[in-house]
Amino acid sequence: MTTALSVDRELDQSGGRPTPATDARNWLARTGGQNLGLIGAMALVLAVFGWLNPNYLSWNNIQVIAEAATISGLLAVVQTIVIICGGLDISVGSQAGLASVTSAMVFTSTGSNSLLGIGAAVAIGAGIGIFNGVVIIYGRVNPTIATLAGLAAYKGVAQLISNGSAQGYVLNDSLFVFLSRGKIAGLPVMVWLLLLVAAAVHVLLRYTDIGRNIYALGGNDTAARLAGINLNKYLIAVYALSGMVAALAGVLLTARTGSGQPVSGSEGLELQAITAAALGGCALKGGKGGVGGTLLAVALLGALQNGLTVQGINAFWQNVAQGALLVAAVVIQQRRARERAVGLPA
Repeated sequence: MTTALSVDRELDQSGGRPTPATDARNWLARTGGQNLGLIGAMALVLAVFGWLNPNYLSWNNIQVIAEAATISGLLAVVQTIVIICGGLDISVGSQAGLASVTSAMVFTSTGSNSLLGIGAAVAIGAGIGIFNGVVIIYGRVNPTIATLAGLAAYKGVAQLISNGSAQGYVLNDSLFVFLSRGKIAGLPVMVWLLLLVAAAVHVLLRYTDIGRNIYALGGNDTAARLAGINLNKYLIAVYALSGMVAALAGVLLTARTGSGQPVSGSEGLELQAITAAALGGCALKGGKGGVGGTLLAVALLGALQNGLTVQGINAFWQNVAQGALLVAAVVIQQRRARERAVGLPA
């Protein structure tokens, strides 16, 4: 075990400057074992699929991986906040589908006004998020049950208003085309949007009182309440943010597919988001996690899915792999937390 005395000795021997050993330990502490594991897994995935198919590591395919992971990445980033505050939002995939349909239908009905279509989708997302928060708080419903109900309900609403089929055509509009095909500094616009949202959430969580209060809420809600934090306000705000980002993901889904999709493209996104957040180090009990780990997990899942697709592996096996990764992430968390096995004596 490294002690403060041994570190001081290393500093003294180097004239007050940190030694390489000290620098390495500091870097490991900042990076975290969870993230290092993800980086190692990512390197392994890239090496294996790059060896099987040289085109896998081409710049064009890397952009394909990044763009394909954008929508699930947005949901994973906002799922990180929800989990940190002690909640869970299983309905984000259905929210994205409803927002996708809304953006396309409003776009079509207003004479191809893309701003109104996008604005209506984001407003719907915020409203859904607030509703989820109100049900959880004032209805005293467990977040898992409340958002599981939302998963079915919002999907049903999207199918009802669209008659279960794709709506509108948006690729004759310059803004939707820019969102789906545009590039800035060589990277797709969709990827830049993910990075922008991730950076904003990271700053919010790490460098603001709001972020510290969110961690406190998930870590110990009783202590947070006694410290004067308005738990109800924070929970509703977090779920509202979740709904807005889910709506943005739905807008990008519309731009990418060219029409509003009530189910196709959004089904299963909630599992991807939760898996990425758990793999990235979010404790499902709340109070722990970060955006950096989540983004690494999103990249890992995207690279794995693309590699399996390139190799012609059945898509059903991709679902199996995703479920196995989620179980593995939770098992690792439980082991680290020294949780006793269910049904066994302490």
